[in-house]
Amino acid sequence: MLKEKGPTQHQLEMVAIDQLVPQDHLVRLIDATIDFEFIRDEVKHLYCRDNGRPATDPVRFFKTLFLGYLFGIASERRLVKEIEVNVAYRWFLEMGLTDEVINHSTLSQNRIKRFKDSDIYQSIFDNIVKQALGLKLIGGHSLFADSTHLKANANKRRYDIEDLQVNPSAYIEQLNEAVSIDRELSGKKPLKSKVSAPKTKPTKVSRTDADAGFMVRDEKPQGFFYLDHRMVDGKHNIIVDTHATPGNVHDSQPIIGRIDRVLDAFDIEPVAIGLDAGYFTAPVCHELEERQLIGVMGYRRPTKKKGYFAKREYQYDANDDTYTCPQGQVLHYKTTNREGYRHYHSDPKQCETCPVRARCTNSQNMTKVVTRHVWQASVERANEVRLSDWGKKRYKRRSQTVERSFADAKQHHNHRYARYRGLDKVNMQCLLAAACQNMKKIAMAKIEA
Repeated sequence: MLKEKGPTQHQLEMVAIDQLVPQDHLVRLIDATIDFEFIRDEVKHLYCRDNGRPATDPVRFFKTLFLGYLFGIASERRLVKEIEVNVAYRWFLEMGLTDEVINHSTLSQNRIKRFKDSDIYQSIFDNIVKQALGLKLIGGHSLFADSTHLKANANKRRYDIEDLQVNPSAYIEQLNEAVSIDRELSGKKPLKSKVSAPKTKPTKVSRTDADAGFMVRDEKPQGFFYLDHRMVDGKHNIIVDTHATPGNVHDSQPIIGRIDRVLDAFDIEPVAIGLDAGYFTAPVCHELEERQLIGVMGYRRPTKKKGYFAKREYQYDANDDTYTCPQGQVLHYKTTNREGYRHYHSDPKQCETCPVRARCTNSQNMTKVVTRHVWQASVERANEVRLSDWGKKRYKRRSQTVERSFADAKQHHNHRYARYRGLDKVNMQCLLAAACQNMKKIAMAKIEA
């Protein structure tokens, strides 16, 4: 029998907000596992003690931001609207059903003014990682690093060409020292100090977001992007580091500095770090060995001119420090240049009558030059690890760790696009998104336990 519709929308009910939130809701799980009270102490110095209007509770303020990242709500206006009608969100923020929700302008103005140039976002991320360490959710044995691109809020067709200064390599000081030592051991005079004007390069600069970098990579979209560089622990995929750069920064440049930061910030002693082919460079391999870390690298296809011998066909003899060409001629060491490459030259008299010279060199002086980096031995040892059964097994874990972390961020946390303009703000986005992913991991790991 059908019943008459009653005035249920105006009926008074005695109910506690706690009864309306399911026991297995994500906000309940996070609230039960994460201690947010540290935020109050971290931001205390940014508030006036005895003057001004009463401030929004900083813990509630940041928990509001966390909701946006946890549930992929990029717009702060929309986030406020969602909190108004979502009982679970109100419960998480310790608000009643009739409490007034924070205004969206309060969120943006605190971001823009109060917390600008502060390290609060890094502190929040670090504290969440330390809580994971305290719960023994970080193994620390193997780390995996990679980067992903975030579409900048900038039109790729609206830019100016500017001559920007080229930043030196992150490893220039170590390389200069290695070159000096190598030339000294080889009986060569030290290179003269080279004082010249800073190098500049014509660069596309967005008229909308000058901090974004114009990215040009194989099998990647072209345009203005940022890069989110992450490092993930292999035990529960806890993110131990995240760092934003413009989209035109090579992956190999910030990686060693980020490893050093992880080692300094957290009590972990990793043995190996998995990296894709973009990181497989001589400086990275050398610096990893300096830190007693095993680099598990991806395969990097060598470049070779069509119709010429591949470099691997020139055999290196470590005892005599010479190369032997495919025809049996020995190439002897000549010099070491500023870029860190040792040059090995052939005898032009033998090359002049060589039947396969066209496949070896077309130089006018008929001299074949083979180069070898001063840190090439580190590259070869890393390649041995890559080819070993242990290395292959370890490298496969990348798809289940850092790559899965990025996939989760893009699918569930709206991390495909930069929410803001400017490198500092995008770095804030990366830190908060990674912190919220870690909160989920910690909460889910506790349930599984």
